[in-house]
Amino acid sequence: MTGPVSTFQNTGGTWSQGVYDVIKAQGVSLVTFIPDGGHRGLIERAQADPEMRAVTLSTEEEGVALAAGAWLGGTKSVMLMQSSGVGNCVNMLSLLKTCQFPLLMLVTMRGEWGEFNPWQVPMGQATPKVLEAMGVLVVRSDDPQTLHADVDAALRLAYSTYSPVAVLLSQKLLGSKVFGGKK
Repeated sequence: MTGPVSTFQNTGGTWSQGVYDVIKAQGVSLVTFIPDGGHRGLIERAQADPEMRAVTLSTEEEGVALAAGAWLGGTKSVMLMQSSGVGNCVNMLSLLKTCQFPLLMLVTMRGEWGEFNPWQVPMGQATPKVLEAMGVLVVRSDDPQTLHADVDAALRLAYSTYSPVAVLLSQKLLGSKVFGGKK
């Protein structure tokens, strides 16, 4: 008998290199993240780049504070998180809007297309509304053909208007996680 396994059914292809190229070209030098399988390629690229600082967070709200401090020091940042982490940083998001700190959040979505875990559904469904309620501009990206342009536009929007912006990377774009095993 084998135990349960979690894997990705990848339908979106490799998108992380193009997104990494965009954030690098836009002068981002700090990437903060909670480890997440959906962001794995981006995290690995940031960690491998000697000109990029990749910081593992213990909780998402730390990423908001680091982004604010980085901006005050003249550094652009991007925060990578899963939709389940949006709820963890709601209070800190008010700092960004009130103080006009820019930040781009790349949010891998859960609780939608092909989801196996019922615990992911409530926050996944609430994520866009929660972000909007906190003054975050939300862009949804479902198409690998437009993803790089979506991220490029969102970065320009965030850093030109001193606004928090989130790009929601759909589960259909990333591929769904499956959970199963053999008895």
